[in-house]
Amino acid sequence: MNYTYLLRCADGTLYCGWTNNPKKRLAAHQSGRASRYTASRRPVELVYLEVFETKQEAMKREAAIKRLSRREKLELAAGFARNGGMPDLQEAARIAAISAE
Repeated sequence: MNYTYLLRCADGTLYCGWTNNPKKRLAAHQSGRASRYTASRRPVELVYLEVFETKQEAMKREAAIKRLSRREKLELAAGFARNGGMPDLQEAARIAAISAE
């Protein structure tokens, strides 16, 4: 399995990435080893996670999320929280449709 994830950094900024091991990747972000961006913005909090069969799908979704506005990313995170840690796929589709216009 492959995953696209969104982190909220200690300074309030958002970071998007993909991984095949979310637990290990989050630990790497928390220790400052995963990314230069998050290393100076710890601690980080996982606020969104989506599961994909292939690396290519996860990377494509990462690119799409990176094109979203901050407000749209926060809406994804809010839907994730409302659904008990599950992506709100209807909200994700609505945001993707708006972004494609």
